[in-house]
Amino acid sequence: MLLLKLLVIPGFLLLISLAGKRWGPSVAGWLSGLPVVVGPILFFLAIEQGEAFAARSATAALSAMFAMIAFCVTYAQVAQRSNWPTALSLSLAVWAMLAVVLSSIPASLVFSTIAAASALLAAPYLFPSVQPVISGTAPKSDRLLWRMVAGALLTLAVTLLASTVGERWSGLLAVFPVLGSVMAVFSQQTRGPAFTAALLRATATGMYSFAAFCLVLALALPTMGLSAFALGVAVSVAMLGVTRRLLAKPAVSVRAQACDE
Repeated sequence: MLLLKLLVIPGFLLLISLAGKRWGPSVAGWLSGLPVVVGPILFFLAIEQGEAFAARSATAALSAMFAMIAFCVTYAQVAQRSNWPTALSLSLAVWAMLAVVLSSIPASLVFSTIAAASALLAAPYLFPSVQPVISGTAPKSDRLLWRMVAGALLTLAVTLLASTVGERWSGLLAVFPVLGSVMAVFSQQTRGPAFTAALLRATATGMYSFAAFCLVLALALPTMGLSAFALGVAVSVAMLGVTRRLLAKPAVSVRAQACDE
């Protein structure tokens, strides 16, 4: 399991980086909406802590979509005016603040669904509108390596914490912006703030897939057991296809010009 934790996220980061180089930030961000982080974490929790525990964690993870999208919006907005340390610090602070608030609200699948749906529907109107950016300096191989190492370390840290802090925080930490942090920082460094904003906006679009996965697990795990993960993956992939058309819709916020570093 440790080997799987260390390989899944770096491998997916590599695929997203290649997708960004080939098709641009929209496709790369959209693909990152797949539950590649929360899926393995919840699977490990189901094996180690039980299926009921994992189902309740999935409910918490669904509500944490609100904090995750807030992270993406904050980073995209701040990155247009500041460097990556400032953007990352502020966006993580927003995520942490909202996670604490969500953890204090009584667990409810209805509340979690409403919180996730509200964030997903509001997201397109909160991101900066940027020029489509595809060309630019592609990430060097050493930067790709560092992305993969950073992703592996963050995933390991989150999964270790998730198994020790209870079902509520396990679900919230499963939605810690592992991919978002790594992709946003390296994208801002190598391709500029406009590319980063487009990437994160597409990530929010792809999170319909993420939300569908968590909802299926919360509903199906108690009765279907581990086979609920297969159903969750199938529904998640189907939802990813449904949201593909949303990538072409422009944001309706302040326009930011591309600025490659």
